[in-house]
Amino acid sequence: MTKLPILSGKEVQKILYKMGFHPIRQKGSHVYMQHKDGRSTVVPMYPQIGRGLLKRILNEAETEVDELMKYK
Repeated sequence: MTKLPILSGKEVQKILYKMGFHPIRQKGSHVYMQHKDGRSTVVPMYPQIGRGLLKRILNEAETEVDELMKYK
């Protein structure tokens, strides 16, 4: 398993978009993204997303770190 990187919210949003997630709405600095198969997650547009929060986003998106790194 690869170590989780520290990414910005914008980077995470771009990676999820490449994985098939699309923004469905935004409230303040939080973008709600959904995949066509029903998976969804919330990405805060912070300058840095810590490893713990990134792990939570990946769990909600039902994806692994290795898959995230393929799209980076």
